[in-house]
Amino acid sequence: MARIVLGSYMIRYPLGGMMSWVLQYLVGLHQLGHEIYFVEKSGWRNSCFNPVRNVMTDDCGYGVKTVHELLSRFGLGDRWCFVNATDEYYGLSQKEIESVFESADLFIDMGTHGSWLDEAKSSGVCIMIDGEPGFTQMKMAKRLENGEKLPTYDYYYSTGRNIGTRYSSAPTASIQWRHLYHPVFVNLFKCTPGSRNGPFTTVMNWQSYEPLTYNGQTYGHKDVEFAQFMRLPRMTDHPLEVAVSGKHTPISQLHENGWRVSDGHDVTLSFDSFLAYICNSTGEFSVCKSGYVRHNTGWFSDRSAAYLASGRPVILQDTGFSQHLPCGQGLFAVRTSYDAVGAIEEICGNYQLHSKRARELAAEYLDVSIILPKFLSEVGV
Repeated sequence: MARIVLGSYMIRYPLGGMMSWVLQYLVGLHQLGHEIYFVEKSGWRNSCFNPVRNVMTDDCGYGVKTVHELLSRFGLGDRWCFVNATDEYYGLSQKEIESVFESADLFIDMGTHGSWLDEAKSSGVCIMIDGEPGFTQMKMAKRLENGEKLPTYDYYYSTGRNIGTRYSSAPTASIQWRHLYHPVFVNLFKCTPGSRNGPFTTVMNWQSYEPLTYNGQTYGHKDVEFAQFMRLPRMTDHPLEVAVSGKHTPISQLHENGWRVSDGHDVTLSFDSFLAYICNSTGEFSVCKSGYVRHNTGWFSDRSAAYLASGRPVILQDTGFSQHLPCGQGLFAVRTSYDAVGAIEEICGNYQLHSKRARELAAEYLDVSIILPKFLSEVGV
């Protein structure tokens, strides 16, 4: 058994999809018999989102309560620490979490931007997991070009399976990248019978942050890629729905083209509401961030993994993941609206088969029992 500290963000953005992403690692490592801790720092003022009030604030009370209750359901209620903008500690005290770091075998930085590296100096192995392939490497390359130093880790992992290979055009920032897909703890998801007559849905931000310019090229987000699929509902009789957030979302245009539109914050207000939204879907149709697609990063969505684990077939814009995951039954990689229509018709024409295969694919390729032991072995833990 290893003592592992994982740093990421849940308390600052306590919505169901975000919490699910981190929870898969925490519960997965816990179920594998490891002693796992979660840590997070606010980093800057007004960095905590309260989805009920829809405000950014310094008050971390909502996130602390929500995440503590969620972790407690899985026996991890005393295994977390949050530091707010004024250096107040919640959960484990400063002394307690520093003691954990001193005896930790592994620190996983999964979105803390190096804010725990001072504490992690006393730990065994220190690794970074990049969840924004292409964007992460471009930002790193730009910092190096500006003469800045990058945080140092023992190993660097990317969820873009093509990063650092000849299949991707993304820079490497002179780093040797290893690869893994975000795992899914399949048994967390109930595989209830679905209906081929329900909507294909997804949960998305229209634009997660500002576009990034690198080497004279600008790389955008889902808003850019969605344009080529905007008329998709008019090409099929099956309903399509987006649970979307973001101030630039063109709600009227989506409605005009036949999309059902839900509020992304409402449907993911909790981990349970996120699961319920997936279970009420026939499957998922989603585009990917432009940077993922244009760099052919090989990225695959943790949210799509949750759909698969729930027995909901997935139609996802191809980022190069089709080189690494089997497609054609339960999972479809598409490049055009015509590809998407074909996938919808195939799924709805034999829904029971594709639903069954979706769950099997998650278990065979993405389950924590498949991904995490291999990952730990690679880093010597």
